[in-house]
Amino acid sequence: MRKRVPIRIQRWRILAARWLARTWRVLRERGPSQFQFWLIALVIGIAAGFAALFFRKGIETLQAFLYGTDDVAMLHSFASTMPWYWVLSLPIAGGLVVGIILHKFTKDGRVHSVADVIEGAALQNGRVAHRAGLASAAASLITLSTGGSSGREGPVVHIAGVISSWVSERIRADGITGRDLLGCAVAAAVSASFNAPIAGALFALEVVLRHFAVHAFAPIAIAAVAGTVINRIEYGGVTEFTLPGVSTLEFYGELPAFVILGLICGLVATVLMRSIFLAEDVGNRIQSATGLPRWLRPAVAGAMLGGIAIWFPHIIGVGYETTSAALTGSLLLWEAMVFCILKVLAVAITMGGRMGGGVFSPSLMVGALTGLAFGMIATAMFPDVSGANTIYALAGMGAVAAAVLGAPISTTLIVFEMTGDWQIGIAVMVAVSLSTALASRLVDRSFFLTQLERRGVHLAAGPQAYLLSMFRVAAVMRKTGDPGMAEERACLEMIEDGISVETTATLEAALPLFDRAGVPFVPVVLVARKGATPKLVGALFHVDALKTYTRALAATAAEEHS
Repeated sequence: MRKRVPIRIQRWRILAARWLARTWRVLRERGPSQFQFWLIALVIGIAAGFAALFFRKGIETLQAFLYGTDDVAMLHSFASTMPWYWVLSLPIAGGLVVGIILHKFTKDGRVHSVADVIEGAALQNGRVAHRAGLASAAASLITLSTGGSSGREGPVVHIAGVISSWVSERIRADGITGRDLLGCAVAAAVSASFNAPIAGALFALEVVLRHFAVHAFAPIAIAAVAGTVINRIEYGGVTEFTLPGVSTLEFYGELPAFVILGLICGLVATVLMRSIFLAEDVGNRIQSATGLPRWLRPAVAGAMLGGIAIWFPHIIGVGYETTSAALTGSLLLWEAMVFCILKVLAVAITMGGRMGGGVFSPSLMVGALTGLAFGMIATAMFPDVSGANTIYALAGMGAVAAAVLGAPISTTLIVFEMTGDWQIGIAVMVAVSLSTALASRLVDRSFFLTQLERRGVHLAAGPQAYLLSMFRVAAVMRKTGDPGMAEERACLEMIEDGISVETTATLEAALPLFDRAGVPFVPVVLVARKGATPKLVGALFHVDALKTYTRALAATAAEEHS
């Protein structure tokens, strides 16, 4: 005979079910309250943390299977013993699979990563594309597992963005809430990927949201801690890199060397970024000139990478083995210089060939090699006032990565948390600040913002530059027949004179017309098809456009200072 449930427990179950139903209804209709929002942030943090963990484990599992090694941390050492044809064929096969995935599941055949998440935060109320995001994650997983030379942080950040976007759509989150949830997911993913909770939280604020609003800090910190816990359950509390001994620095005599190192790292970071953009442009021109199918482009890039990896397997994958060798001073001067040049070339081929992955881990490797090479030369020239070479490798690692990401604060903290060495903070901060200041003048603030600028998305200059692109003329105009609409005859005369704007245009394109024509309003037309006569549907008044712009600026300022 089944035991009867007490009436008191039955009542509690009914009350709990009603409370959950009422909470879900409130979330959908009114948005989350502060406490409920923190709970959602925690759930998103756990989900993004597991996504980052599974992505990393997936790369390790696939690498171990394809390369036949039990220790993927020593992948390039093992690859150097493999038959050359296997080292060559793996990136080609991986590139072919990547090309097919991107061709079928993305509109433009490219991998979506951090730049798209930044755009989603600024222009799409914290949402990113789901289908393209998942396809990009799969493509990056295959790229990193088959010899591609990139990093895992870009795909992980976009996966986190997909998770937060799904939640935002379920609860009908407004722009501020959607951006905050996106920040929570990114913080958790970065924290879980690098075991760096402080840096993960600041990365979300500094790079993705691009402000440090107080209201967003608590939920983002909660999510970052949740992501870190997920990482440490699997990997423990160990750091990504282990430095030898105790770092020593001759402060007063040696700091000028870190000033010079910072400037050199800024130039190296610029070369790395511009090499990727050059490879992208060259790839586009070759593809257009030869008629190469876009799904075959990653395979061609894979063939080039495989050819380099036959002789220099150090370029394969994330490159943590070589980075660790640089941080421990286990490389010769010529090795550090050659590996640095080849890594820049390999990253450019990978990204320009649209194979997938991120740029953060490669920038760590390039920076560590740059710093080690500089340190070897500097300490040889001034041995009496110099510390260890590894200090320069650590500072260089942070300096190049910070310049590429345009994130000096979070990158400095990531370097500290990944190495566990907090004793040479002044040296790292000097190098990071100067490299970031120099590189930001040579590109549009960072690699990600320059990517967006090349697509015509102007986020680098701040909200005053990109807010106008968020509003369509059709949403601001006064329609024909509305009170205050301009006279139809005057509108038709202006259309004949070539002064008009289409309904699909944005305020960014429309506002310059007022200055050029010197008129208080501009006719808005609808063009059914190319060559057809435009149909008058309304008028955009200068005062209405300026009011919309002013309100958007005020809302942005209120969010950033709340």
